[in-house]
Amino acid sequence: MPIEPAQGPDGSWFSVPLNLPGRTLSLRVWQARVGRIRLYLLDANDQLNSPADRGITGRLYDAQSEIRVLQEIVLGVAGWRAVEALAPEVEICHLNEGHGAFAVLERARSHMRRSGLSFREALWATRAGNVFTTHTPVAAGFDRFPADALSKYARYVEGFLAEAGIGLDEFLALGRARDNDGNEPFNMAYLAMRASMQSFGVSRLHGHVSRHIFQPLFPRWPEEEVPVGHVTNGVHVPSWDSPGADKLWTAACGKERWRGMPDTLPELVTGLSDEELWVMAGEERRALVQQVRARLARQLGSRGYSPEVIAQSVNVLDPNALTLGFARRFTGYKRPNLLLKDRERLARLLNDPARPVQLVLAGKAHPADDEGKEMIREWIDLAQRPEFRQRVVFLEDYDIALAQELVQGVDVWINTPRRPWEACGTSGMKVLVNGGLNLSERDGWWEEAYAPELGWVIGDDRERSEADAEDAEALYAVLEQEVVPEFYARDVAGMPRRWLERVRRSMASLTPTYSSSRMARDYVEQYYLIGAAELRRRTADGDKPAQAMQSWEARLRRHWSGLHIGETNLSRDGKAWSFSVAVYLGEIGPSDVAVQLYADPRDGEERFLGELLRGEAIIGATNGHIYTGLGPATRPAEEYTVRIIPHRPGVRVPAELPLILWQR
Repeated sequence: MPIEPAQGPDGSWFSVPLNLPGRTLSLRVWQARVGRIRLYLLDANDQLNSPADRGITGRLYDAQSEIRVLQEIVLGVAGWRAVEALAPEVEICHLNEGHGAFAVLERARSHMRRSGLSFREALWATRAGNVFTTHTPVAAGFDRFPADALSKYARYVEGFLAEAGIGLDEFLALGRARDNDGNEPFNMAYLAMRASMQSFGVSRLHGHVSRHIFQPLFPRWPEEEVPVGHVTNGVHVPSWDSPGADKLWTAACGKERWRGMPDTLPELVTGLSDEELWVMAGEERRALVQQVRARLARQLGSRGYSPEVIAQSVNVLDPNALTLGFARRFTGYKRPNLLLKDRERLARLLNDPARPVQLVLAGKAHPADDEGKEMIREWIDLAQRPEFRQRVVFLEDYDIALAQELVQGVDVWINTPRRPWEACGTSGMKVLVNGGLNLSERDGWWEEAYAPELGWVIGDDRERSEADAEDAEALYAVLEQEVVPEFYARDVAGMPRRWLERVRRSMASLTPTYSSSRMARDYVEQYYLIGAAELRRRTADGDKPAQAMQSWEARLRRHWSGLHIGETNLSRDGKAWSFSVAVYLGEIGPSDVAVQLYADPRDGEERFLGELLRGEAIIGATNGHIYTGLGPATRPAEEYTVRIIPHRPGVRVPAELPLILWQR
């Protein structure tokens, strides 16, 4: 493999020791160079370890709970130690999903050692540098562990609890929605969210779904204010473009087009002619057909088919026919068999002599996913039937190399997830640079990318648990009534002008937008720079800002129950309601909180949120004040209410402190 041992400061092979119950685990570190980036890999397969421990890093997502806990301790704790030793300049720790969430605890403990802070103070200091991306659209997808599985190891990883000065219950509360529920499992995603100043999902729709999923961490906060944003995924475009597409893009945009920001590319791509696009599409489709035939011949040969049957592979597919592609992990929610709901209708669609259509599929199922494996069997069986043999090919051994061939040669990429279970999905992004179009459920990235002139959607944007029959009907209909007729609507020169205009718009508008260049810029500008600046601020002057934040949090938690909101006095001031309310702050200083006027969203109208200003002190009251403000009279006055939330410069509320008090 293109990896080599990572060298430590003394030039020897660097390894990370990790104390576990009754033994010390040795984790060797390998490195791979990817351009200017170093990728570090942890390896437990060291002869210093027991045979059982040597297998900790040997299998992804082990089904045994205890092994999974060990894997995530290794990934998070040992992973952060490796980062600190080999790349101490790192400021941002970006957690992708909760698997590595223990890194945030190790980071805080390491800072605690160096600075002399308490664990809670160190967590305030380092949290600003932690960014969390959630990737799953269902809460059941998070790693959760029973308390006994964690307590066994939390006590022994170099005495974490004793060194941090926290008890087991306080530690477990970091991964629970309810602090006092001893039966609630420890949720790794909850830990990642709580210990990161900034969190986001991987598409606009997924951000919305994630705010619902993480609502339990922010009790009494409106769902739309749950602090989960979104950065939609993107693909590394140069890894997926065909030789023909690369030539065409280079002529239009230059060879260095993906080394900078892609802002100017849409204007340049719109100048491509129909002739250039159609030549590229023909070359790509012809290359795909040749590759599929060669793969199919090898596939049949390895299965033991006769030479006569293998020889028939040279006749499958037509380099001039509309080619649909579908390749991904086969599992239930992705509904890869939606096209099989009406096989007679599918046969008519594919075998129309005037407008033939062909389908190339590939994919794998998890070894434990019997439903996914059965779906693959159905497609393989269908492809062997006489009426489908020339029009449907299922390619085995799906990998990145095969994926490259498919996305470079298909005309339309089909995606059929059950909304909203596709957090983002990137397979359809990979066809864009090659002039491929998307026909997809309005889920994941396609929910925000879709426009009628850029591609097609299956059904509507409603979320239904059982919509397979309706969506299958919609899929057949859009193919029969829109996709196929447009591809075969040719002018006197044999050119599908409307189709090519759609291709041009898709390439120009979507390819730059859903590139890793745009995604990386979003990471940097929306999250990394903000987090790094706040990290430096909190750790300046001997970490005094972080210490002050911890004292502020402790003070608010201790005295929050003493807050009280009185009755509201209301009057009308022209086009606005004028609100005046008595607020009693008890032991909390006025500068430590914000008093707000709030109204829920309604009838397509956004929520209203306005600050109430502190006025004169209430005579005879202790720390009581009159707060005043205005709200639009377009709403009835009874829709408004007053609330109090924590406030401190630099602190993200509710991400870092989810306290809230409502008037009603």
